[in-house]
Formats: sequence, C-alpha cells, structure tokens
Amino acid sequence: MKYFVKFFVITFFLIIANFSHATQSVKFIDMNMLMNKSKAGAEAQKILLNMQKKDIESFKKIENELKEEESKLVSQKKVLSKEEYEKLSKKLRKKAINYQKNRREKLEKIQKLRSDARIKLLKNIQPLLENYASENGVNIILDKKDLVLGKNQHDITKEIIKLLNEKLTTLNLQ
Repeated sequence: MKYFVKFFVITFFLIIANFSHATQSVKFIDMNMLMNKSKAGAEAQKILLNMQKKDIESFKKIENELKEEESKLVSQKKVLSKEEYEKLSKKLRKKAINYQKNRREKLEKIQKLRSDARIKLLKNIQPLLENYASENGVNIILDKKDLVLGKNQHDITKEIIKLLNEKLTTLNLQ
C-alpha cells in the first residue's frame, strides 16, 4: 500500500508538470525579415547600400587613374633617368598605399555603421518583444532560423514589424 501511494503521488506530480509545460505559449519570429522589412531597417539598408555604391565608384575611378599612371610610367622607363624613374615609382607606390588605406577605412566605416544600426534596431525590438509576450501570454519567443518546424499561426513577425514601424521609423544613420 505504501508503494501504491508513492506511485500515485509521483504520477500525479508528473501529470501536473507535463500539463503546465503543455500550456506554455511558444511563438517564433523571423529576425532577418524584421531587420530588413521594417521601415527603419529598410531605410538603414538603403542608406548603407548607397554609401557602398558611391565608395565603389570612387574606388574604381582611383584604381583606373593609378593603372594609367603605372602604364605611363612603364612606357617612359627608357626615356627617364634611373633616379627620376625610381622617384616617380616611389610616388606612385605611396599613392597606391594611401588608396588602399583610404579604401580600408571607408569599408570599415560602413561596416561599423551597419553594426551600429543592427544594435540600435535590436535595442528597439527587445522591449517590443517583451511587451508583446507579457500582453499575449507568450512564454517563449524563438528565432525562426533556429526552428526545424513550426506552424505559421505561431509566427508573429508581421505583428512585430507593425509595432516596430509605429515606434521607430528611422535610425538616423549618417
């Protein structure tokens, strides 16, 4: 009889524990879509792409100028004295080094802006998710990329995008 009571009590607690876990609300969100399709995220991405395109155009222009100078210098090699050729060659090398340094700095600046925009956007998303979870009784919100399978009715991405668009329309990148 003693074992029967223990068995009954343990079984009762296991059933209660499983029932409480079964009633937990789990939702998922596509963070990539949220970052790219929200007004602020789309605007930031557009600004960053324009900056990158502008920089690439200027990089190509400078590269072409450096190639022209190099070919001009090579064609004049026999005409110029050795000292003059070395002087012009060093000058061209310095220009190339400055170009590479400038290019690296501009690319790093864009990368930093992209990272800052992502952090700023995530900081604004976090309270929205917390409010949504508390208002709708959601216990867990997962990122869609970490899921294997989920029903579309548990996807809250569009709802969060609407909330984010109401709260944040721009990230003020410049």
